[in-house]
Amino acid sequence: MLLKLFEYLAEFHTGFNVFQYLTLRSILGVLTALTICFVTGPIMIRKLSSYSISQNIRTYGPQTHHAKAGTPTMGGAFLLLAILSSALLWSDLSNRYVWFVLATTFLFGLVGAVDDIKKLLSGSHKGLSAKSKYFWQSIIGIGVAMLLFYTVDLPVETNLYVPFFKNIVIPLGVWFVLLTYFVIVGSSNAVNFTDGLDGLAIMPVVMVAGALGVFAYLSGNINFSNYLSIPYIPLAGELVVFCGAMVGAGLGFLWFNAYPAQVFMGDVGALALGAAVGVLAVLVRQEIVLMIMGGVFVLETISVIMQVVSFKLTGKRIFQMAPLHHHFELKGWPEPRVIVRFWIITVILVLIGLSTLKIR
Repeated sequence: MLLKLFEYLAEFHTGFNVFQYLTLRSILGVLTALTICFVTGPIMIRKLSSYSISQNIRTYGPQTHHAKAGTPTMGGAFLLLAILSSALLWSDLSNRYVWFVLATTFLFGLVGAVDDIKKLLSGSHKGLSAKSKYFWQSIIGIGVAMLLFYTVDLPVETNLYVPFFKNIVIPLGVWFVLLTYFVIVGSSNAVNFTDGLDGLAIMPVVMVAGALGVFAYLSGNINFSNYLSIPYIPLAGELVVFCGAMVGAGLGFLWFNAYPAQVFMGDVGALALGAAVGVLAVLVRQEIVLMIMGGVFVLETISVIMQVVSFKLTGKRIFQMAPLHHHFELKGWPEPRVIVRFWIITVILVLIGLSTLKIR
């Protein structure tokens, strides 16, 4: 939005040409989103508290969580406001990739908002049924996947690239739609499963989004992409601004969500953030790398699947409680220890993901 203004002003003073640089606009995206969170966060927390929009705690959850009852939820609303506003301000809005990621983030956030509102109205932790939530996620996921498939300009946009190998490239064809659907919807639910402790989900999202921003910047530059033997995707570079907005908003939200949390994200934030990193990975053609860097999200999801399958087939539970972070809590780990250790694991996994840029 502001890019057009600065292009116009550059006709009168060449100094405004500096805003053409992705690096500057991505930094401004970080700072803008961070500022929006710092300004709107306290206001929204007060409003949420005054309207008693607070978290309902599961009765069968860890006993330590009962002290969190009454903490405001749906804080993901101001998180999304910061991301979307910052990205709209500093992105090149003529780039269709920008609109894909903005629309996906907003629509999944809308599904999460409906789920959160239903929980509040019912006065329990039950919002949308699992079938209803998955249905709407699937409708959006398939819609985004099909739009991406039918608007591709280059074959590279539908190839699957295997990390650590220079020449293993799998042309997906129409299977691109199915893969994209699973990545977006799966990532959305994975972040939602992880969002169970104060700050547990948001920091890994920040780290993964930042790393995807590196991939976006390098993939959008023909010189860097050729040197690193990664796919050159002309439109991908602009996504670094959105990634910057995610990083800034995530850090701003963590200011209020760090243990002990003043506000919870709610599904409005978790579903949207998960979908955002999913569609970003698809656009920069790094779906497998996303699974590496988001290993914590993957493990949390697998723990839920294993628990459900085991209980239905044998009547026995593999973990004391799923998702995995609750298992460690019940084994006696204090909540801050679980959170920080999961963060450390994510740092390691993100570094491994980034190493795929060079190790081929």
